[in-house]
Amino acid sequence: MELGRFGIWTFDFEDQPASMVRDSVRELEELGWPAIWIPERDGREALTHAGFLLSASERIAVVNGIARIGSRGARWAHGAALLLADAYPGRHVLGLGFGGARPGVKPLEAMSEYLDELDTVTNANPLPATPIRRLLAAYGPKMLGLARDRSEGAHTYHVTVPHTASAREVLGDKAFLGVEHAVLFETDPGKAREVAREHLHPYLTSEYNVAKFLRLGYTEADIDGGRGSDRLVDDLVFWGELDTVVAKLHGHLDAGADHVGIQVIGVEPGESAMPHWRRLAEALLPS
Repeated sequence: MELGRFGIWTFDFEDQPASMVRDSVRELEELGWPAIWIPERDGREALTHAGFLLSASERIAVVNGIARIGSRGARWAHGAALLLADAYPGRHVLGLGFGGARPGVKPLEAMSEYLDELDTVTNANPLPATPIRRLLAAYGPKMLGLARDRSEGAHTYHVTVPHTASAREVLGDKAFLGVEHAVLFETDPGKAREVAREHLHPYLTSEYNVAKFLRLGYTEADIDGGRGSDRLVDDLVFWGELDTVVAKLHGHLDAGADHVGIQVIGVEPGESAMPHWRRLAEALLPS
C-alpha cells in the first residue's frame, strides 16, 4: 500500500463548509501530501465524505480512519467501497474500526463477523479493475493479528513509539502499519500541555481508552482523573518547534511504521490548519 511516509489526519473537515473543504483538499494535493485520513465522528457519513474528497481532487489518496462498523451494514459498506474503488482506482482505502465500546459487544468478535459478511457479499455491481483496499483499526495483539490476516494492515490511534515497535512485531514485515499522531506548534510548556489536555480529555475519561493507556504502561496516576500527567501528555502529543515535532514523528518510522498520519491540534473549530500543513509539507515531503 503506497501512501507515502506522511499524511494528514484531521477532524477539521467535520466543522467546515463543503467549499472550504474542497479548497483545502486541492491545496493539500498541490503541496504534495499523498494521503488524507478522515474519522467518522458524529456528523458526516464516512463513505460519502471520502467520495466528496476524492471528487474534489485528482491524485491524493483518501483513507477512512475509521468508518465505524456499527454505523452501516457490511453489505452497504461493501457497495460503497466498490463504487469508490471503481471511480477512483487505487485512491480510496476503507479503514474499518469498532468505533468505541458497546454494551455486550466484543470488538474482536464483532469485527470478525463483519469481515466474514464483507467477504461473502454478492451483488450486481461491476468489479473494479483495482480492488478494494482495507485496513483495520487495531491496538491489541489479537486485533492486530486480525488486521494482518484479513486486511492489508492496521491503523493505530493515540499510541506511543514503543507501541509502534510492538505492533510491527505482531504484523510482521509485509502488513501495512499506519500510525496517527497529534502535534501542536506551541513552545511554552504550560500552554502546550493545556491545549493537549483539552484534546486528550475525552479519551482520558473513556473506559475503553483508559484501559488502552494502562496497557501502554501508564498508571492511574498518569491518567490523573482525566487530566493526564506531563509524561502521558508529552508522549501522546508532540509539541514544540517544527524541528522538534518532525524529529519525534520520524520516531514512528524508525520503530516500524510505514506511514504517519499527522493530526494538528490547537485549531479552533471551523478554522483551517493549512498554515501548519504548509510548514509540515516543507519539512517532511520530497521537494
